[in-house]
Amino acid sequence: MSFTAKDVQELRARTGAGMMDCKKALEANDGDTEKAIEFLRAKGIAKAETRAGRTASEGRIVALVADDARTAAILELNCETDFVGRNDEFVALTTALAEQVLADESLDGTVRVASEGNLLAQPWKGDPSKTVDQMVKEASARTGENLVVRRYARFVSDGALGAYVHHNGKVAALVDITGSKSAPAIALAKQIAEHAAAGVPTVPLSVSKDEVPAEAVEKERRIFTEQAKASGKPDNIIQKMIEGRIAKYFTEVALVEQPWVRDDKQSIRQLVAAAGLEAGSSLLVHRFARFQMGEE
Repeated sequence: MSFTAKDVQELRARTGAGMMDCKKALEANDGDTEKAIEFLRAKGIAKAETRAGRTASEGRIVALVADDARTAAILELNCETDFVGRNDEFVALTTALAEQVLADESLDGTVRVASEGNLLAQPWKGDPSKTVDQMVKEASARTGENLVVRRYARFVSDGALGAYVHHNGKVAALVDITGSKSAPAIALAKQIAEHAAAGVPTVPLSVSKDEVPAEAVEKERRIFTEQAKASGKPDNIIQKMIEGRIAKYFTEVALVEQPWVRDDKQSIRQLVAAAGLEAGSSLLVHRFARFQMGEE
C-alpha cells in the first residue's frame, strides 16, 4: 500500500468526498485511485464522478460549421491563464486553427491528442513557409505563455451538422444528423449540440445505450449491486433494483435517451422523431464530439 497526500487530494477533487473518507478508501484499495472511487461510490459516499476539471487549463474552444452544414470542425487551444485565453489575438488564433482543420479534407473524425494527428506538421494556411506548429510557437513567444493545441475534430456528413459553443468558449459540441439535409435536420443538429454541451443530466458517453462501453456498464453494475445488498432486501428484489438502476444509468449517459435540457418531459430520441416528421424522413444522431476545457 503506497499513496501520498497528493493522491488523497486528487481523490477528493474527483469525488467530492471528505479527506478522511478518501484516505480510508485508498487504504482499503492499496492506493489504487480508480478502485477507491468505485469503493466510495458503492458506499454511497461519492456520487458519479464528473469528467471535467481534472486537468486545470485555460484557453478557448472554437467550433465552425460550413455554410452548407455538411462539414464542421472543433478545436481546443490551451494557454496558461484566463487573461490570455480572453485576449483578441488568442481568440483569432484559435479561430484560424479551427479554419485550418475545417479545410483539411483528409480528416473525418476526432483527434483527441493533437500531437498524434497531422495538423501541427501542415503548412500554415496564412503563410505556407511555416508549419502550424511553428506558427503556434511564435504566438507562444509573443504571449509569454505556453500555447498548446490540445485536440480537434472534423466531421463530414451526408446529412446535417450543427455546433454549439458556450459563451465563455470553454465548452463546445458538434453533432452529426443523418437522413436529411433539410432545415429541420440542421435545426435539430444545433439543438442537440447545445444539449450535449450542457452535459445535463451528465456528459453523454455515447449516442445510444448499445454503444455505452461494456466496462462502464459493468462498473456501474458492481456499484449498484453493493448498494442494493446493503439494503438487506431479498435477492429477487435486489435483482430488480439493480436492473432498474442500470436502466436509469442509460438515460443518464446515452445521448438519445437523455431528457432534453430545454424540456425534460421529452427525450432526445423523441426530439429526433418530431424533427423527422417535420423533415419528412427518418433522422438519426450519427455521432457527436464534445470538448470541455479541463476534462481528460
